[in-house]
Amino acid sequence: MSAAGVRARVRAEMTEEIKTVARRHLATDGANLSLRAVARDVGMASSAVYRYFASRDDLLTALIIEAYDAVGDTAEAAADQPAGGDADRFLALAHAVREWALADPHQWALIYGSPVPGYQAPQDTIGPATRVIFKIAAIVEAAYRAGQIAPGPEPTGRYAEELAAVAAQFGPDVPPRLIGAALSAYFQLIGAISAELFGQLNNSVDEDRRGFFEFQMRGAAAFIGLP
Repeated sequence: MSAAGVRARVRAEMTEEIKTVARRHLATDGANLSLRAVARDVGMASSAVYRYFASRDDLLTALIIEAYDAVGDTAEAAADQPAGGDADRFLALAHAVREWALADPHQWALIYGSPVPGYQAPQDTIGPATRVIFKIAAIVEAAYRAGQIAPGPEPTGRYAEELAAVAAQFGPDVPPRLIGAALSAYFQLIGAISAELFGQLNNSVDEDRRGFFEFQMRGAAAFIGLP
């Protein structure tokens, strides 16, 4: 391997080590990351971290993108299972996302919890952030094109115009109502998982939270009109 190749590999390994340590800090300190503290745990001078990440926000962005891509990979893989109909695909996606969140609640909190004070997400995060919602919309679109969702009244108002602009990304004949229903299902999914992770179900649903989640997601699928 050439000297340049060795340097690139060492840089990649150090970048991953910094991110690994930063994730541990997320678990203990939340999103209030300190590059100095991360550098200390990695075993390098704080000034050396800036050769890999120009600022705390750059490091946060890298972690946020990876978290969005991880949950996006999980959602897409679950929804692409061949068995079952479109409602089953949506439910599989929903349960997979919940299981990912339960396994790594700190990454969930990073991307779906309270905004990080002073942090402004760059454009780079938009694509990864929309993978789950676009997968839900794709399931809804497939069901619609297969004739499995009955036509219904279209919404009216300014928000309906905004939904129409989003629906146009999927084709000129996709009803805005369906995109609105897909968005509603997505936000219900995020809200249901966050309520569970952040303690909102305590002393109300304690023993069968998976069953309650299934109940909520079946309601979301019914609202969309998935058979």
